[in-house]
Amino acid sequence: MNKLFEFDKTYQYVIGTDEAGRGPAAGGVFAASVYFPEVTDTLIKDLARLNDSKKLSEKVRDNMFDIILSYSINSIVNVEVEEIEKFNILNSSLKAMKISCENVVHQAGLTEFITLVDGNKLIKNYNYPQKYVIKGDGQSASIAAASILAKVSRDRYMKELSQEFPQYRWDKNAGYLTAEHLAAIDKYGLTKYHRASFLRKHFEKQLSLFSN
Repeated sequence: MNKLFEFDKTYQYVIGTDEAGRGPAAGGVFAASVYFPEVTDTLIKDLARLNDSKKLSEKVRDNMFDIILSYSINSIVNVEVEEIEKFNILNSSLKAMKISCENVVHQAGLTEFITLVDGNKLIKNYNYPQKYVIKGDGQSASIAAASILAKVSRDRYMKELSQEFPQYRWDKNAGYLTAEHLAAIDKYGLTKYHRASFLRKHFEKQLSLFSN
């Protein structure tokens, strides 16, 4: 059996959750939660390559995205830039996790279960048993599956936003501050999808160049 499924077998019922998009300077932050009602040999075989989404190619992630959706009860939530700027990125990512986990709890009708949260923080104001798992997307099948749902969903969302603002190349950089993205910001300015607070240091550096 895949070691990730072995990890989850230590609990009777598991919801795994992970986020995508804490680091970028543009676009919302996504979280996904996954519960596998039944872990069969077929599921384990179909998800044999299951791993941390960042270690998989885009093609593999896209293929596994559909497999995970078909085998699981899941929820994918996006918290947009306005809330990130108002409440900060950590609180926004935890909020997205909370909503997605609660959606799965209600859909699955679970009463006894553990929620495994990727990282080193617990979900705030979450009224169910939970445990954080550092680098959980490389240990738990449910977290790894959630990481794929979150990342694929966010990447597709950033490609859609890129059609509106192609000069920032979000279809390639997913909103991360690559040299190309920063050059576009300097040339064209910020959009409504940029997290202005993430760019404070960049603009302070630019101002310092002018003042010297």
